[in-house]
Amino acid sequence: MILIKTKNEIDKIRESCKIVAETLQLVKRHAKPGVTTLELDKIAEDYIRSNDAVPAFKGYSQAGSIDFPGSLCTSIDEEVVHGIPSERILMGGEILSVDVGVLKNNYYGDAAISIAVGNISEEKKHLMEVTEKSLQLAIEQAVKGNRIGDISFAVQEEVEKNGYSVVRDLCGHGVGKMLHEDPQVPNYGKKGTGHLIKDGMTIAIEPMVNMGTFRVNVADDGWTVVSADNSPSAHFEHTIAIINGKAEILSIS
Repeated sequence: MILIKTKNEIDKIRESCKIVAETLQLVKRHAKPGVTTLELDKIAEDYIRSNDAVPAFKGYSQAGSIDFPGSLCTSIDEEVVHGIPSERILMGGEILSVDVGVLKNNYYGDAAISIAVGNISEEKKHLMEVTEKSLQLAIEQAVKGNRIGDISFAVQEEVEKNGYSVVRDLCGHGVGKMLHEDPQVPNYGKKGTGHLIKDGMTIAIEPMVNMGTFRVNVADDGWTVVSADNSPSAHFEHTIAIINGKAEILSIS
């Protein structure tokens, strides 16, 4: 069931999303060669809690997995999403994808960015640029009267015309009272299909784009999703609300 939010509910989601956006920018400033992803995780958790909020991912569980131990998902290069923060040291030339969720006043916010660690190759820069642009194009389709498939198609078209692949095993989602709500928002699909977009919907759109195959595997830790051919991946995400017929990005500071 898709939950339509009131203005008051959207304001609460916006507050959580603002903390998400600020956390991501804080992490981006600290994501340098020589830093561990566990250090970044502590920086993020401290900041979230300083805003009287809770890291939404910490302790999150899904079927067959351990409770997620981090406040951030930190995914490097071929790791698509759900990378667990660790003592792994960031190296120049890597892509670090950072996903964070926040719970405040019983409402969730969710967003992600990919970060260039030091100097990265032109190929990786282009992958990141295309992934972020596909998100922007998808948001433009998130208007009252369109359908979820219009969002999905916008991502797929931009990604595939640049020779990359959209991950199909994972998707965006509704967000608000729960971290993951209906509807699912795939990154591939056909125009004019799927749920009708209405005012009051709050959704997280999150292209996950691989330089090589769209296929992925899950690592032995039960969480980290890795491209099947070990090609680099990028990930960008915003939480949006449909207000007066148009998309408003909530996850900006």
